[in-house]
Amino acid sequence: MLTFQPIKISNMYLKNRIVMPPMCMYSSDDSGFVNEFHKVHYISRALGGVGLIIQEATSVEKRGRISGNDLGIWEDAQIEGLKELVSSLKKHDSKVAIQLAHAGRKCGVKSEDIISCSSINFNDDYKVAREMTIDDIKSVVESFKAAALRAFKADYDAIEIHAAHGYLIHQFLSPITNHRDDEYGGSLVNRVRFLRDILTQVHEVWPNDRPIILRISASDYVKDGIDVYMMRDIVNQIKDLIDILHVSSGGLVLAPINLFPGYQVKFAEYLKEETGLPTIAVGLITNIEQVEEIIGNNRADLVALGRELLRNPNWVLNHANSYGVKI
Repeated sequence: MLTFQPIKISNMYLKNRIVMPPMCMYSSDDSGFVNEFHKVHYISRALGGVGLIIQEATSVEKRGRISGNDLGIWEDAQIEGLKELVSSLKKHDSKVAIQLAHAGRKCGVKSEDIISCSSINFNDDYKVAREMTIDDIKSVVESFKAAALRAFKADYDAIEIHAAHGYLIHQFLSPITNHRDDEYGGSLVNRVRFLRDILTQVHEVWPNDRPIILRISASDYVKDGIDVYMMRDIVNQIKDLIDILHVSSGGLVLAPINLFPGYQVKFAEYLKEETGLPTIAVGLITNIEQVEEIIGNNRADLVALGRELLRNPNWVLNHANSYGVKI
């Protein structure tokens, strides 16, 4: 079966096509350190046979957290716990990536200095963000670079840059949230500049033989926001700096989304065709028939099961057993 066929992307070999996508568990504390929960949580999925595990959004700055209980990679003291976690997962033959993230205006820790490309809050439950200066932008770019170096020291197989779901990089990309009139706002080239700066700096410390994944939202689902065609143009500007495209949608503003099984797969399929990049499809995918259809029709290269892997850590093993596939 296609689900259980191995694949090599860049120099990363995956034993099957199933990905555990990053899902915020909010189970650390103000320190951002790994604890026993994370070990049990992730090792369970590695034992269950997942090919690639992408660790939840891990903040590159303390002010970039989504919540006060996010994992962090903003200081060297956090490396040891992350390295122990990675080592444990690799013992069970899963590859491991880390999602490097900054929440920007969606930081829910109200005591922090909330920043964004423009001074706009997400909704009334969030503080109004302070518009970032050029020095702020340079500082955050440097934080992503430092986090990537820490991720290398912790021995992750890949890193994922979080540019989706309304967090800081997405805020720069979308004309809905980016109202700047300097070199980081206005034209599409300018709105992509922050992401390009981050990727360029990350490449200075991240080995060329380990993939960089980019998580994107292919649609804002609102008028004048990003749609899949604009996202195609965004990705084509920076595709020389990434190896895999992880295709999601939404999250920038509150918007109606027509949800159904595989509702985002069409975005992954289109962007795979238009950019030439390998893609990860995600979004209410639960059964092996969906996975087989997506891979068999070349709509994506990998398939991420989020909620389904929370419910069933042994999804891969159970289906392999059902179809007589030996693992």
